[in-house]
Amino acid sequence: MASVYQRVLGERFGELDPRLQRYFGEIPAGSVGRGEGVYAEAGSRHRWLRPVLAWLAWRRILFPEHGRDVPFTVVNTPGADGSLSAERRFAFPHRERMMVDTMQVRAGRLIDRLGRRRGLEVDLDLSVQDGGLRMRSGAFRLRLGPLLLPLPRIAVMTLDERTSPADPERQRVQVRITAPLLGEVFVYRGDFAYAVGPA
Repeated sequence: MASVYQRVLGERFGELDPRLQRYFGEIPAGSVGRGEGVYAEAGSRHRWLRPVLAWLAWRRILFPEHGRDVPFTVVNTPGADGSLSAERRFAFPHRERMMVDTMQVRAGRLIDRLGRRRGLEVDLDLSVQDGGLRMRSGAFRLRLGPLLLPLPRIAVMTLDERTSPADPERQRVQVRITAPLLGEVFVYRGDFAYAVGPA
């Protein structure tokens, strides 16, 4: 089955750098994609946000730590239903943090379900820019059993991913969460190597 990104982008998928097409393309059944690298920066510099970020860390959505040169790994696992689940681990000096999510295509849109119980949903808009992929968050919803409750858009997430100019075998990612009046409240950026192999 085509990947969630291929299904949403359609013909625009071919505009991605060929090396990014490997990352965002189909992962065969029985295989996973593994990435490993270092984030030049990860977390939030705003100490006053730590109580909220600590709760989100318990849900495996964000985390309250902030650091530089943070080792990380990512494992992408395809689902039989065409979804794609990711597990990201950040190795801070005194604690490891994890972020988990599952992406699926619904009515032609990319939906990301975040956290241990996948209880926070966000719409993602995709575009291809100079061979790289940009994602930008849209509407947020909270899942409570069978109910989906709309949430106010108090923040915007933007992801930019492209190949690394220093090493064509690696790719560079930057994720920023910004809020009105506050500016950047959370970030991670760095580069990593990625390969698809047996689960």
